[in-house]
Formats: sequence, C-alpha cells, structure tokens
Amino acid sequence: MKRHVWSILGYVIATFAVQGTAHFALFAPHYAAIGIMRTQPSFALGFASMLIQGLILSVVYVRSRYAAEAPLGAVKLAWLFGLFLLSYIALAEAGKYAIADVPAWIAIESCTGLVQFTLIGIFLWLAHRPSAGAPV
Repeated sequence: MKRHVWSILGYVIATFAVQGTAHFALFAPHYAAIGIMRTQPSFALGFASMLIQGLILSVVYVRSRYAAEAPLGAVKLAWLFGLFLLSYIALAEAGKYAIADVPAWIAIESCTGLVQFTLIGIFLWLAHRPSAGAPV
C-alpha cells in the first residue's frame, strides 16, 4: 500500500509541475485564448482526477509485465496511459471546443503530455523499485 501512496504522490507532483508550468507560465496566453477555460479552475476536481489516475496506473503497473522491465517498463506503461489520455485531450477536445489554432493545440498538448508521462513513469518506477530486503 505504501508503494501505491508514493506512486500516487509522484503522479500528482509530475502532473502539477508539468501542467502548472504549461498552463500558468509557458503557454498561459494559449490557454487563456480558449473560451471554455475557467478563470478560477476547480483544483479539488483536478486533484481528485489525479488521485484516481495515479492509483489506477500504480495498480496496473504492479500487476503487469512492465514491472519486470524496470525502469523502462514503468516509463513505457506511463506512455501508454498518457497516449490514452492524450488521444482525448489533444485530439477530441480540439474537435469539440473552439480552439483557435488546432495544430498548436495538438503540439502543445502532445509535448507537455510526453514530458508529464515520462516523469510519471520515472516516479512510478521509483515508488515500486525493489529495495534491499524489502518485498515488492
């Protein structure tokens, strides 16, 4: 259970670091130009989403063949989860919402997602790596 908690914490840290930097610093005008964005986002809903996603990824990792390929396996699994989420975020959202510059949206979301889920994979492996004398 302790490893899942660490894994979830890593997921939250990586997501806040990458998405916070993207939304509020690097690409702030890009996100501000989207008419559906709230001026004051609900951090509680976003945080709940991260907890759920982090837990699911952690549980799937320890029960998958990717755990045997550590650390690269953890990154591969995180990339798969990232690709699953980004197929909606980068593509479907661009198709549903009034995105002024669709190619820029896809590029920004894809690049930030790649960085985010690479970090998530590293944190996932760190949380679940075998320790000397400790069971996995």
